[in-house]
Amino acid sequence: MRLRPTLAAAVGALTLLVALPGQASAAEGTFSYVYHDLEGDQRVGRLVDPESRECITLREAAWEFVPPAHTPRNMTNSSATVFTDVDCEGDHYTLRIGGLGSERLKLRSVVFS
Repeated sequence: MRLRPTLAAAVGALTLLVALPGQASAAEGTFSYVYHDLEGDQRVGRLVDPESRECITLREAAWEFVPPAHTPRNMTNSSATVFTDVDCEGDHYTLRIGGLGSERLKLRSVVFS
C-alpha cells in the first residue's frame, strides 16, 4: 500500500522539473570581427560562446559615428546571421558554421541560431 506515497513523490518531482526554467543555450566557439577604434586603428573583436537566439549588438560598432565592423569569422557551432544595423535590423547575411566574410561584409549586430 505504499503506491500512493511513491506516486505522489514522482508527481511532485515531475512538477519541479517542469517548473524549473531551462538553461540558456549558447553557441560554442568564437565569433570574431574587425573594427576600428576611436584612433582609427584596426582591432579584432571576439564573442566567445555567445548566447543563441539573442540579438547581440557589437559595442565597438554600435554608434553611427564609427564605421561598422567587417570581416566576420564564425568559428562557433551555430550559424550566425549578421546585420548592417544595431538591434539585428537592416540588411542581413547568414554565415554557416565555419563561415568567413570578407572586408566588404559590414555588420553592427549578430544573432546565433
